[in-house]
Amino acid sequence: MNLWIGNIAPEVTDEELGEFVVKYGCPRPERIERVPGDGSRPAAVLVFGADAGNTISKAQLRLNGMYWKGRQLHVQTILQR
Repeated sequence: MNLWIGNIAPEVTDEELGEFVVKYGCPRPERIERVPGDGSRPAAVLVFGADAGNTISKAQLRLNGMYWKGRQLHVQTILQR
């Protein structure tokens, strides 16, 4: 299971995003894929190992709707790609 995180502040780096989700209970993502868009509401998919599903589900509930760097995050779980 992976996380899709939308409405990320444009200046947030992949490293900061990884550290942020670890702080709220996720394992460190294996990779972060930025979602193409017009830049007004940046999004990313955080890819985790196959065994992280339950942990990711719990973290999604904590992170969705949270404010970070002046933006309300929209967080959804998605199946492995």
